[in-house]
Amino acid sequence: MDNLKNNKYMTILEAEDGQLEELMRLSQNDPWKPVFHIHPECGLLNDPNGVAYFNGEYHVFYQWFPFGPIHGLKHWAHVKSKNLVQWERMSVAIIPTEKYEIHGAYSGSGIVKNDNLLLYYTGNIKYSEETRYANQCLAIMNKYGEISKSISNPIIRSIPEGYTGHVRDPKVWQESGKYYMILGAQRKDLTGALIVYESYDGVEWKFKGELKTSLTTFGYMWECPDYFSVGGKNILVFSPQGLETKGHDYQNLYNVIYAVGTMDIENLTFNIEYINELDKGFDFYAPQTFQDGFGRRLLIAWAGAAENQYPTEKNQWSHCLTVPRELFFEDKILKQRPVRELEALRSDHVHIQGYLDGNSVDVENNSNSYELNIELTSIEGSIILLDLFKSEEERFRLSFDVKNDIALIDRQTFSNGIGNEIGCTRTAAIELGEKITVQIFVDCSIIEIFINGGALVFTARAFPLELVTAITISANGKLKYNVNKYNLKKAI
Repeated sequence: MDNLKNNKYMTILEAEDGQLEELMRLSQNDPWKPVFHIHPECGLLNDPNGVAYFNGEYHVFYQWFPFGPIHGLKHWAHVKSKNLVQWERMSVAIIPTEKYEIHGAYSGSGIVKNDNLLLYYTGNIKYSEETRYANQCLAIMNKYGEISKSISNPIIRSIPEGYTGHVRDPKVWQESGKYYMILGAQRKDLTGALIVYESYDGVEWKFKGELKTSLTTFGYMWECPDYFSVGGKNILVFSPQGLETKGHDYQNLYNVIYAVGTMDIENLTFNIEYINELDKGFDFYAPQTFQDGFGRRLLIAWAGAAENQYPTEKNQWSHCLTVPRELFFEDKILKQRPVRELEALRSDHVHIQGYLDGNSVDVENNSNSYELNIELTSIEGSIILLDLFKSEEERFRLSFDVKNDIALIDRQTFSNGIGNEIGCTRTAAIELGEKITVQIFVDCSIIEIFINGGALVFTARAFPLELVTAITISANGKLKYNVNKYNLKKAI
């Protein structure tokens, strides 16, 4: 595998006989590989793309480099599901074989039009490591699942005046008889922005202009934009790069923001009321949302970070996606909750309840793929600790500072450290009160934590030295606990 870097721009069509099978063999028995999260059989996964409900099925595409755990030539891999739980791997959806996408089929979105799913993406062209160009492209999936690239590609081949080659990640929606495309961009003064195109047919596009917000100097690049409405509110999601840490905010190198406000697309304004981070964990980026057949706004994100190296790389694979999450706008917060369909994976129910008074309790567990639901009430102490993957040497900790309304996650004890140079803890402010609810999904090496009905979410990866299943709850004062734990079955 020493030649992987030399093959950085090789397509899957150029694979040697048995090459992919060997990579899959090396990765298939990795104990850190999830069993119900979408992940690659081999190679590197990153951004989810083109997520959609189409023809009675859920479709998730994702950025994929097949030949190893590096950011090489990006393809679009494809999985589908009838129920958001059991995922079926499909043939590779987009292979970057054309000159307009010669250095990768980068991220984009999907939208249903008649009997087709339109898949918009950025065709990446690199002249050097510092200089690049971007085309916006279209692939079309028909109702039989057949995918072809548009004969009109690239559907947008020029970069507007005033912007660098960092223009990417088209998000397309339909409104008032038109199609709109919003793209992440970088101005030539090296500040981030969002730009907009419009179309009457989704194929021929006209540049409309830059979306004006109050965030005029907010990082050096904005990428992975999304726009939608939920709970009667307009929501703009994007990933600004180059923000400095500010208290509990922007603790990662790259962060994800949602802005609540009012969109006036005709006049190119988004009037921001306030902004928040979407997830406060270590490993969350490039989320995409879509509306399903039940009218729900669902979100899936990449559970990873581009700047980090992960221990699975030695087994020739990296990264996974989050579980699908339903979005709600409540109490001025964009809340995320795991979709209810995940309950179909439950088995081996364990229930315990009781009281703590300055002591601890262990939760019976024999698996590292499980759901843990905890309700804490009658809280009188100031500190509450929940330890996962607990051994003498290691543990992943969630802690609550009740007096100061702070939640914290901590992975600093793991020998297989990740991103230690930017810190092993993440914190968030949250109103805790006398009742705290926590829903946690653990899947071998990914942890997703939903606090107080999704008002606060942490996504994190952790890589214990061995199969460690211990779970402990402790407190420095009195509280009442009610715990339900389920093992979760394989789904991909």
